[in-house]
Formats: sequence, C-alpha cells, structure tokens
Amino acid sequence: MNSNEELLLTGNMQVQGRLVDASNATLVVEISLGAESTQAIYKPIAGERPLWDFQDGNLASRERAAFLISEALNFHLVPMTILRDGPFGEGMVQQWIEINEEIDLELFFRERNEVLRKVVIFDAIINNTDRKIGHLLPLTQEHIYVCDHGVTFHEEDKLRTVLWQWAGEDFTDMEISILRTLRTSLDDDRSQELSSLITEFEYDALLSRLDRLITEKTFPLPNPDWPAVPWPPY
Repeated sequence: MNSNEELLLTGNMQVQGRLVDASNATLVVEISLGAESTQAIYKPIAGERPLWDFQDGNLASRERAAFLISEALNFHLVPMTILRDGPFGEGMVQQWIEINEEIDLELFFRERNEVLRKVVIFDAIINNTDRKIGHLLPLTQEHIYVCDHGVTFHEEDKLRTVLWQWAGEDFTDMEISILRTLRTSLDDDRSQELSSLITEFEYDALLSRLDRLITEKTFPLPNPDWPAVPWPPY
C-alpha cells in the first residue's frame, strides 16, 4: 500500500461540499492523516439512485472495479479509488484531480492521440455505458485521468461513448498483447478482489468481451440496438 492509498483508506474524512449536478450523492471531502491531507470525491452507497439495468451489485463497487482494470492494464487512467466507511456510510472514495483548464475539452475529445486511444480500449473492456466529455480529466495533452465508472461491467453490450474515433480500426500488436495479458491474469485467479465487486455473470461477460476483442483484433463498432453516444454528451 502506498502513502496516498493509506491516506484515502485510513484518514479522517470531513465533508466540504456537494457536486449538485451529479445524479447520485457526490460529496467533496478533505481527508487528513497526521500532517498529510488531500481532497477526494466520496460517493456513499446510501446516496445511489437505483437503475433499472444495474440491479445487481452497486455503483461504488463498479468504480473500484474499473480502477483495478485500469491498473492491471498499466494504463493508470483512473485516479486512486477505494471503498471505505465515511460520514454517510460505506462508499467509494476517489482522489480529487485538478484538471488543466487551458485544455478545451470540446476540441480535445475529438483528437486521435495515444492517451484517448487507451481510454477507448479501457471503455471497451469495462463496457462503459456513459463515457461523457466531462469525464475526461486532462493534466496535459498526453496525461489524463477519467472518472465516473459506476455504470460499467454490464453483461449486455451497452458501450456508449463520445469517443468513436477508432471504431472498426485494427489494434496494434502491442495492444493485442496487453489484452491477452489481462485475459490470462483474470482467468488465473477468480478469487481476486475484482470478482467480489461484480456479479458472476458480469465477470463471465468481461472475459467474453476480452476474448472477442482479442479474436476480432479491432476497436468495437457501435451496437445498433443501443444508443452510441450518451445524452447529454457532456
């Protein structure tokens, strides 16, 4: 456990405010431990709004699961995300990211750069149903984080994103190797933390998605039976 993870897990949490535009309870908190402190996002499970198509598990667990996949890929796209108790009960806590406001997201999300390409691969794996423009958190043109992964890992194909730049294009040999490495690691040990965060059906679907991506060797196309872009897109 690194010092940042220990701070998020064990530090004293004080609520600073609420993000009022969020559909579920999303609180800004200050977490302190000794002389160290940091800001974070806290989403208590008690504040989650039930969704008709995500009746199993909970959104906080999916946020943690998405973080684990990002780390397993060595993409490091998702800020440090943990599950812990807080002022309003168990929930997700995620490191706060200060974005570079000089980067215009309306232009940035349309680019064909390597970091966005990684986001597209990541979203295809986790079956992200809600990749909005505002979920991109750029620090520089080459270094970004992404957030809001509660509606992920559904067993049905529900990929919905604003990032379709590479739809139908071939993966590189390196990308296929990365996918194969992840597939092997997930199949080797189903007792790992990830399997406790999503349902058994969703875990099997995750493996099937990886198999399909590896076999087809291409970026996914939009599902004709499901809206391709989230609304609102921002």
